[in-house]
Amino acid sequence: METKILTCSREGLALAKHYIEEGDVVAFHTETVYGLGANAFSDEAVLKVFALKGRPADNPLIVHVHKEYDITPLIDGEPHYAAALRKAFLPGPLTMVYPSTGKVSRYVSCGLDTLAIRVPSSPAAQAFLKAVNLPVAAPSANLSKHVSPVTARHVFDDFNGKIGLILDGGACSGGIESTVLDCTGEIPQILREGLVTREMIAEVTGQCNVYRAKSGERPKSPGMAYKHYSPRCRTAYFTRGELEKAVACYQEEEKSGAPCFLCESEVCALLQEYQTLDLGGTPEEMARRLYALLRQGERQATLLIAIEPQEKGGVMAGVMNRMKRAFGVEHGTEE
Repeated sequence: METKILTCSREGLALAKHYIEEGDVVAFHTETVYGLGANAFSDEAVLKVFALKGRPADNPLIVHVHKEYDITPLIDGEPHYAAALRKAFLPGPLTMVYPSTGKVSRYVSCGLDTLAIRVPSSPAAQAFLKAVNLPVAAPSANLSKHVSPVTARHVFDDFNGKIGLILDGGACSGGIESTVLDCTGEIPQILREGLVTREMIAEVTGQCNVYRAKSGERPKSPGMAYKHYSPRCRTAYFTRGELEKAVACYQEEEKSGAPCFLCESEVCALLQEYQTLDLGGTPEEMARRLYALLRQGERQATLLIAIEPQEKGGVMAGVMNRMKRAFGVEHGTEE
């Protein structure tokens, strides 16, 4: 199969609509990461997404719709705060989980009685979703456990010859996946942290909790697997207080390989004599650069050594979640 990369031109959108209507899969741009989309009403199409990614069958998908799409037939009621959240954050990097009416394929939610719905703000995503005018079930457009894609080329690297079309909307501005918010209870609860933070949600709703998964528990949301977003090279992870150990690790690897540090700008300045990848100096920069640098690191390094950023709250909660999962460091679980 030839994999075409097209913009959201008339030609690109017409081909995307054809593929979706035929039960095939299309990769498309969002403001967070690229998605691998299929008709959410079709069992066969949704199962193709799982098969292409090598995705575990218990890891639910998010349904994407354009901003004018009526989600009422898809959800079985909503809490009092849901409308205020939609007004405040949508379109944008927030996925809201509702009770499901079961109208979409049962494979989307992996047997759960809920449905995760997102309205991306990316103009390219909106154009695609309006062209197909139906719910599109889509995880990130990468092979399972690999680093999420933030450019069309990243998608091509994982799926060349496996899908027919990638809609190129440029580099993703957000850089990490959407916040997933459980809206089935009286108080909203974050299932996956992202660019819309707990503090931002609480400003609208008054309260917001953060869910912490228990060891061995079935995923309630995408992105809750322990080892995830991982580069295809050996990795090591150190805190800022372990900088000397990290340097010793680098120097040992340098004897026979090609190590590289992944760290924030302040630490890069301390490591000028070594190969470094600069995450940036703000949480937003680190979110935007993380996945692109993980992909760059796997291409150039035999060992990628992460130095944990100092800041932890707000957007950094989502960045730290992805970093720790990428490097196989336990994060956000309870025994």
